[in-house]
Amino acid sequence: MSFSVKPVLTGDRTVLRPFTEDDVPVMAEILDDPEVIRLTGSPTEAFGLDRLRSWYGTRNDQDDRLDLGVVDRATGELVGEVVLNEWDRHNHNCSFRVLIGPRGRDRGLGTEATRLIVGHAFEQLGLHRVSLYVFAFNPRARRAYEKAGFVAEGVERQTLLHEGEWIDAVRMSVLAHEWAAHRGHPEAVSSTAR
Repeated sequence: MSFSVKPVLTGDRTVLRPFTEDDVPVMAEILDDPEVIRLTGSPTEAFGLDRLRSWYGTRNDQDDRLDLGVVDRATGELVGEVVLNEWDRHNHNCSFRVLIGPRGRDRGLGTEATRLIVGHAFEQLGLHRVSLYVFAFNPRARRAYEKAGFVAEGVERQTLLHEGEWIDAVRMSVLAHEWAAHRGHPEAVSSTAR
């Protein structure tokens, strides 16, 4: 198992692919979006093109994580990113995050991108567990994760200070045997069980 192979994963609405140098200005715009900054708990200062060129220019060289751009198939436009990181090789698990910019929201692109990358984690990489944190003020993301089979495990209390208010984070995960049963569509399994 290794994250050194950078695949292209294709769904009905999205394509996940390795980053290119041409993606840097688009990612700069996405990362500067106020809603992206708020919902991810990112710092408010701009990253700068040089820093972003350095970051995205090295993503394909990493063998301990997988960073892929999310492309809207309808427009061919890069709209965000998905990441498998914090790989625990011994325990066969990693963390996951997804970021969708303004041009990709509210059309199911994030949900499909989540299903594609998490499916890859289990079906190709042989992972046992994929986990994430979602801030309590981001119910849209939590719904997308639940649609893809993630289950809430607990609350990390007051983990983010946002505009003078403490925000909780919900820990969620999906396990290999759960994924094998529903392949990112838990609603289909629960409806057939009735």
